[in-house]
Amino acid sequence: MTHSHAKPIRLLLVDDHAVVRLGLRTLFKRVTAIHIVGEASTVHEAVKESARLTPDVILMDIRLPDGNGVEACREIREAHPGTRVLFLTSFSDDDTVLSTVFSGASGYLLKEVDGEALVRAIEAVAQGQSILDPVVKERVLSRFQSEMNREKLPVDESLSNQEQRVLALVAKGNTNKEIAKALNLSDKTVRNYLHNAFQKLGMSRRSQAAAWFLRSSSS
Repeated sequence: MTHSHAKPIRLLLVDDHAVVRLGLRTLFKRVTAIHIVGEASTVHEAVKESARLTPDVILMDIRLPDGNGVEACREIREAHPGTRVLFLTSFSDDDTVLSTVFSGASGYLLKEVDGEALVRAIEAVAQGQSILDPVVKERVLSRFQSEMNREKLPVDESLSNQEQRVLALVAKGNTNKEIAKALNLSDKTVRNYLHNAFQKLGMSRRSQAAAWFLRSSSS
């Protein structure tokens, strides 16, 4: 497995199973593009170590002894917006996936993923991309589509390019402030784009924005 980066990705491992962390360490020892800077096994440790080590990417499990990774992700992302969180978990229920989207996570993978795909996902997340396990995405997309059909939520083609960009970032869990920074806009302008887009689509919730984003990105 050969991957090369000018500057290795600084990775923090968060999982309460020592055997899992050992397996991941063994995997990444062969990958020069990734450097493990630390480990954590609880929400408290994850928040503390992310502040101390400022990793580029955190590979995190959902279920932790003192809480869940979603809580940790939200707290970490609020304090350190530049740190990306990629969930690696055995849990794939729809509500859990949705909660990670709105915690500001950059990705969600199941532990069945092979090593090469995991490395590629970490590299993609480090570059600002979003990753969602294909099986999980298909199921969540189906759920969203049924909800949207039930609510008769239209997809209005009159959305401007900028409104689509704003909605896509909302769906990825970004706050209005993060969207403003990413698109070089003021907070007020972002709010205006959201208001206009939500009116066009008949939306009232950010979860509906995620539905729109997943449906449009898969078509």
